[in-house]
Amino acid sequence: MNSATNSPSSPEGSDPNPDAWVRTWGASPQAPDNSVSSIEPFENATLRQVVRVTGGGHRIRIRLSNEYGTAPLTIGAARVATADTDGEIRNGSDQEVTFSGRPTATVPAGAPILSDPVDLPTAALSRLTISLYLPGRVDTATCHGTFHALGWLISGDATALASLPTDATPLPAQALITAVEVQPGTPTKSIAVVGDSRVDGIGSTPGADRRWTDLLARRLAERGGQARCVVNQGIGGNRMLTDGIGTAALARFDRDILATPGLGHVVIAVGNDLVFSFAPRTGESAGFLDMFPGAPVGVDDIIAAHLQLAARARAHGAKAYAATIAPYGGSEMYTSEGEKAREQVNAWIRTSGAFDGVLDFDAVWCDPADPSRIRSDLHMGDNLHGSDAGYAALAESIDLSLFD
Repeated sequence: MNSATNSPSSPEGSDPNPDAWVRTWGASPQAPDNSVSSIEPFENATLRQVVRVTGGGHRIRIRLSNEYGTAPLTIGAARVATADTDGEIRNGSDQEVTFSGRPTATVPAGAPILSDPVDLPTAALSRLTISLYLPGRVDTATCHGTFHALGWLISGDATALASLPTDATPLPAQALITAVEVQPGTPTKSIAVVGDSRVDGIGSTPGADRRWTDLLARRLAERGGQARCVVNQGIGGNRMLTDGIGTAALARFDRDILATPGLGHVVIAVGNDLVFSFAPRTGESAGFLDMFPGAPVGVDDIIAAHLQLAARARAHGAKAYAATIAPYGGSEMYTSEGEKAREQVNAWIRTSGAFDGVLDFDAVWCDPADPSRIRSDLHMGDNLHGSDAGYAALAESIDLSLFD
């Protein structure tokens, strides 16, 4: 079943400037105490992380964040290189990263920093190794709490090392790096996806680029034609209307989505507001639900939030798409009242004409024998999150012509 349906929309503007910057990878920043996992305090250490870009270019630049830091962040050295599939640096690709022409920088608490451009030809779907040396103590590292890349903590300044030392410690979360942007040389636009754990890919194999957004990027790259980057701004546990795990989508939308260089398309895929509002409070679930304060919300609230995000996307010249909320029957969050609300929201998403297109993920995942449940071969075992096969099914269902 094809999960995309079209509705009329105004034509897009002229092709983007081929020399303009376009975001090709992203990770929504979170406070260490407001994420699934975080980085413990460290000092005199190098963070080496591997990210897979979605679209390529002849130059890159990197966005780092101290937005949730409690003190200025000193960057003592930074390097970037293309990486093999195992994260090893490719010979001859290693480049110094500078900031305002200098090899070091201090990032004020609460602020991001953008690197200088680096002349590093980077192909679509290739991996970059980014190494940051932090000489001072870092007590609160701005992070992304669901870690779907590869990363290590190394003692001292290891930015110039071609291979990982034996004492490198795996990182439990993405740290400090929030975006990679490219100068593609050809007209390119970004597809920015705001979402929750099903966008962030909980249940997929970490470090293997098997979230549905990763696989969509692969499909788009393989089809040829005008290039499209896919930027995943999902946060596990995120909601639209209220903070919980991560800042609410309505509050972070300007930073994480509308500020995306090269933005052409926005996908809205947040379903947790209803899931947590109707979840049963039991001895087992109470502690988890305490992480999500605020009054319960209903169908009208969710519809209004979708309309707000779509209007704000279009005000920035982007097309707006919505994903239906996939089933979660059989999970500890399920109630019949929540299921009824989910069906009402999905019916509105499909028929309202409020979006430039619909990604009908509910139709892809639902079990024909019980539409309140995910098919057993498509979830990770919790009746809530996808498996590698489940996310692949979502990616394969999307009509690529939506992003022409």
